[in-house]
Amino acid sequence: MQLELPIVPIRHPDAPGDGLSIQERFEVFHQLNPWILEQLEALTVDCVDRGLKRVGIGMLFEVLRWQYGQATRGEPWRLNNDFRSRYVRELLDLHPEWSPLFETRKIRTS
Repeated sequence: MQLELPIVPIRHPDAPGDGLSIQERFEVFHQLNPWILEQLEALTVDCVDRGLKRVGIGMLFEVLRWQYGQATRGEPWRLNNDFRSRYVRELLDLHPEWSPLFETRKIRTS
């Protein structure tokens, strides 16, 4: 599935986030880039429609990275892998029925 990505640069906070927790940095980043969750959701819908029983957020990130690079003609993808677990939880908050699809672990750091 090729997504219809918005052709906008990924926005990063002006301040580096020193002293903020991963969760706080994620919340700022997500607020600046709400389309990322929308695209991860669309990719997951595609996986469900294809009958997949398990989906990895790592795979979704890599597909989105590739598609973003294609859509922006090589704009660097700077998405912190620390945010993966947060995005899964956001997806599951929106779609609790997807809980069998994703493996989640206890978050050790905030």
